Amino acid sequence: QVRLVESGGGLVQPGGSLSLSCTASGFTFSIATMHWVRQAPGKEIEWGSGIDRIGRQYYADSVKGRFTISRDNARDTLYLQMNSLKPEDTALYYCAMGTFRGQGTQVTVSS
Repeated sequence: QVRLVESGGGLVQPGGSLSLSCTASGFTFSIATMHWVRQAPGKEIEWGSGIDRIGRQYYADSVKGRFTISRDNARDTLYLQMNSLKPEDTALYYCAMGTFRGQGTQVTVSS
């Protein structure tokens, strides 16, 4: 079955960087459009970025210019490089494919 496992979250100071990974299994990763979404406490899930099977990237305005989504099809792995982090980036980050999501990894931006 579809399995998505995120890792790499943690606590970082404002202005800092963090890199997330998501390992995928149970489907043909190389042809899937993948996404990163996030959910802050008390808020709805927010779409952040997506990447299609040929590597075209899409970003929400809130993360554009600061976050970079990428993929390694040989490793069935999705990445999210997050730079210039802000306190409002604090959330549980999920990788997603269609209606499937992983368990999430917590990112906290605080001094």
